[in-house]
Amino acid sequence: MLRTVHLVAGLSLALTCGAANAQLAAHKDLTLPIAVAMAQTAIQTCTAQGYKVSAHVLGRNAEVVVAMRGDGTGPHTLENSMRKAYTARMQRRPSGEFAQAAKDNPTIGALHLANMIPAQGALPIKVGDDVIGAIGVSGAPGGDKDEACAKAGIDKVADQLK
Repeated sequence: MLRTVHLVAGLSLALTCGAANAQLAAHKDLTLPIAVAMAQTAIQTCTAQGYKVSAHVLGRNAEVVVAMRGDGTGPHTLENSMRKAYTARMQRRPSGEFAQAAKDNPTIGALHLANMIPAQGALPIKVGDDVIGAIGVSGAPGGDKDEACAKAGIDKVADQLK
């Protein structure tokens, strides 16, 4: 019986020491100036090509950091850019890849989650392999064009995403 008590006490001590050495996770998050630069660049890139678009930049927890509705855009573009960005953030991949997965498997469960949309036009924002947000664009004639403008937004601040 005494041996069991020593074993339990030793295990408790080991667990307590392990918890005392635990550390908080360190991570990087988007700042407002970076998010604004991304959204502005995305909209300006599409505008230069003759497309009227809106853009959203979401943070690590899919919270809206920036929402911009371009001049002359339809009201649906603001909602679509947010949903595309949300999809890219939650899937940790381009929203177009999720759209293809949904096409290949129309019963994919994520289609039933709020704000998910199987549409191309958004990209995750990464620091290394860590997804710290997403940018979504809507309004160009085709998701590939929206995605290209989103990429221009990421490229604008790429040197700061390290």
